[in-house]
Amino acid sequence: MAASSASEYIKHHLGNLTYGRLPEGYERLDHHGDVVETLETSTWTFAHNGQEAVDMGFMAFHVDSLAWAGGLGIIMCLMFWLVARKATAGVPSGFMNFMESIIEFVDNQVRDTFHGKSKLIAPLSLVIFCWVFLMNLMDLIPVDLFPKLFEWTMVTFFGWDAHQAYFKIVPTTDPNITLAMSFSVMLLIIGFTVKAKGFGGFVGELAFKPFETDNIVLKFLLLPVNLVLETISLLSKPVSLGLRLLDRKSVV
Repeated sequence: MAASSASEYIKHHLGNLTYGRLPEGYERLDHHGDVVETLETSTWTFAHNGQEAVDMGFMAFHVDSLAWAGGLGIIMCLMFWLVARKATAGVPSGFMNFMESIIEFVDNQVRDTFHGKSKLIAPLSLVIFCWVFLMNLMDLIPVDLFPKLFEWTMVTFFGWDAHQAYFKIVPTTDPNITLAMSFSVMLLIIGFTVKAKGFGGFVGELAFKPFETDNIVLKFLLLPVNLVLETISLLSKPVSLGLRLLDRKSVV
């Protein structure tokens, strides 16, 4: 890996392969800090260093995290498809037995925590559990294996500098991935709540809880307090879940 010291090595491994847009007139620097290129027009490109990734702003994509997360999701779907094809009424064995034990574990967890009726909650929980499990499983692969292979490929065939070949293979080390998953779950929860209770019921939960009263005057006096508390609670849940899913030992 392109690094002359331990700190540079660690810093390099914290970087993502970032694709985004740099503005017109932007000066691109090499790893020594010298200007190597000045962009004549606004350009979509890969970031050569961490500062370029920051300067790309919100419209930037962590290509490595997205590719590995999507690829592992496809692998997970293929695994379940293969198991479903070979499912029989008899006693399962081998890999099918392992997959059924996972399904049973998730099913028990859902039954213990969700007492309503829904055809989507258990499958959604199974998908999230297996997806996160596979993403965390990438931690078992030697940290330099795929980044070194990626660096060799880009330097050999595309003329990249080794210092700009950032590549991470554990998607859960990227807070963008874990927060995206948690906020997606929050939106699904809101959607199911609105579907089950109606929009009025959803707003009523925000406006008239946790402090409840039968007194009409007090009910409307407590309304702004309830709204603030419930809104904070609603928004803090996905943030908390995203940070708990984050693989912090590979981030710091």
